[in-house]
Amino acid sequence: MSRIAASVWRISLFVLAVAAIFWLGAVNIRAVIGNDMLKTGTLEFEGYMDPEAEREIFRLLSFASVVIIISYATVLISGTVFLLTSPFRLKENGWLMMSAILFYTFVPVESFTLYLDGKMAYKEFFTTEGNEVFRELFVARVGALAGAPVIALLCYYTIIALAVFRPFTKTSISADEA
Repeated sequence: MSRIAASVWRISLFVLAVAAIFWLGAVNIRAVIGNDMLKTGTLEFEGYMDPEAEREIFRLLSFASVVIIISYATVLISGTVFLLTSPFRLKENGWLMMSAILFYTFVPVESFTLYLDGKMAYKEFFTTEGNEVFRELFVARVGALAGAPVIALLCYYTIIALAVFRPFTKTSISADEA
């Protein structure tokens, strides 16, 4: 393997790790910020919230959405570059194969929710829409695809565990050990 190829997969792995930290961190921040807006277990808004406070929460959600969109795109690109250039073969590293399957399975789900996030960010930064439009977008985002984004998030945390513990790694056994 040439020095350039070795550098490319290492750089893409570093970019992948940094972008994933920002992406998953922003996803969790968005969940924490938006969690208090809805009644527990429903898609109904709490009645006690002041309209100005609600508007500020939507503003914060829009900022988090921008970070999520940029970070996810970076993770997607750097993850693909890593898989194409790394010396790790999927056949010999089951943990990497499982991680790739878990990640790429949810690309359509993430694309749809990123579209909704982008719509909210656009309305926040480039229009003067009222709270009703943001409420509609927020409920659409939270209820998107019947909970598939939550399952995707659990899979992303599973990928972290797979990368740390590396199960299903093929080791070659020499004739002396057999």
